[in-house]
Amino acid sequence: MAKNNSVGSVWDKFLNIIEKGGNLLPHPATLFFIFAVLIVAASGVASWAGIEVQHPAKNEMIKPVNLFSIDGIHYILTSLVVNFTSFAPLGTVLVALLGIGVAEGSGLMGTALRLIVLKAPKKILTFVIVFSGVMSNAASEVGYVLLIPLAAIIFLAVGRHPILGIAAAFAGVSGGYSANLLLGTIDPLLAGLSQEAAHIIDKTYMVNPAANYYFMAFSTFLIAGAGTWVTEKIVSPRLGAYTGSEKPEELKPLSDPEKKGLLYALVTSFVIVAVILAGLIPENGFLRDPKTNDILKSPFMSGIVSIIFFGGALAGIAYGIGAKTIRSDSDVMKGMGKAMETLGSYMVLVFFAAQFVAYFNKSNLGLIIAVEGSTLLKSLDLGEIPLMISFVVLTALLNLFMGSASAKWAIMAPVFIPMFMLLGYSPEFTQVAYRVGDSVSNVISPMMSYFALIIAMIQRYDKNAGLGTLISTMIPFTIVFFIIWSLVLVGWVSLDLPLGPGSRLYYP
Repeated sequence: MAKNNSVGSVWDKFLNIIEKGGNLLPHPATLFFIFAVLIVAASGVASWAGIEVQHPAKNEMIKPVNLFSIDGIHYILTSLVVNFTSFAPLGTVLVALLGIGVAEGSGLMGTALRLIVLKAPKKILTFVIVFSGVMSNAASEVGYVLLIPLAAIIFLAVGRHPILGIAAAFAGVSGGYSANLLLGTIDPLLAGLSQEAAHIIDKTYMVNPAANYYFMAFSTFLIAGAGTWVTEKIVSPRLGAYTGSEKPEELKPLSDPEKKGLLYALVTSFVIVAVILAGLIPENGFLRDPKTNDILKSPFMSGIVSIIFFGGALAGIAYGIGAKTIRSDSDVMKGMGKAMETLGSYMVLVFFAAQFVAYFNKSNLGLIIAVEGSTLLKSLDLGEIPLMISFVVLTALLNLFMGSASAKWAIMAPVFIPMFMLLGYSPEFTQVAYRVGDSVSNVISPMMSYFALIIAMIQRYDKNAGLGTLISTMIPFTIVFFIIWSLVLVGWVSLDLPLGPGSRLYYP
């Protein structure tokens, strides 16, 4: 493969700075603890300084609530548990992942991905790899641990460079992280954080998990197409022919039990879809709002997380019965338990993030910052499009130092969502701009949790590969994804298209 040139050397130095800077940051959970302490201290300083602003909608003065006081200490002691257990993203992620855990634990997700890739004609193999990578985000980590190494094996088997397969799959899994035709765990997670932040301005505002579905469903094909073009036109010529020592592996077709399991899962999925349609299509369908017969504010929309749970669990159980990977109820519970095991560090992170968000809201500092920040942005008069692109760029840059999408949004949402609401933009709009920025730089972020794993996969086929190799291979994806996704976002806003069911672009 082509070795790093002087440009690669510059990238190495630049990324080394980013890597060192990111490594100097504390663990995200520690970071939230520090932020929570700073909020308590800042609320005391702001209160003693007599800072206050006028609420733009209610025409009343907003004063900071001093948490660095006797009353503040009482609040901290009595709200610690409630802040954690009532944190909106916590329950949604846990419930959704329980269902997906069954589908993943039974082998359904892995077998389905393998079937899609194995059956793809060679002419569209790259597109199928990138598309499968994007779709794999509906599950947790199956794309990283299964699809990316599988893509390398498949590309090598058909006589192409295995690192090209890794790049295509990685671009879909990580660069297209937010896009999907299905709702996954990231949707309720971000929606919950957005809703918590929106309550700083409007206590009744609801952000449903499907808030960005229309935009992200369209983006699935956008990213798959763009990723295919970059792979074939930019990355492939640079890599050239593979001359390494790795030999092609035999690609085993699906076994009869796996085929039977997929058939069972497919039939089960059709039944689930039929039941949902029966509850939505009739004007008085049982999944519509009982009073208004509306779909947007119906049990179906508010219960999407439950649908993800039941859909994933039932399809997983059906596959397991057919493929004989599930032989008793214990196997189902093991799948759920394994999914929960991966959330240990997430639960710790959520505990401290919940305290930070709660203190930020209670202190009124979020509202004060939002009012002052929106006033400043209005005075700059950037305009809708430059403001949106600036936010996407800011998110992409922050992603180089802090890889976790939920951790970044837990910090950014309480600041930017209220600020943008006061400028007239909805939380759903701010959230979708964040998702674009967070996704495009994933493939070049050393702080992305699977970055080291991808380097290890590449080194299997090129012993001299390192950080610079991966970055120089993936940077074209970041550039193209940023340009194309931003242009689509601009067009979406210009045409005033809905971002998802019941999701508007503007906030009155």
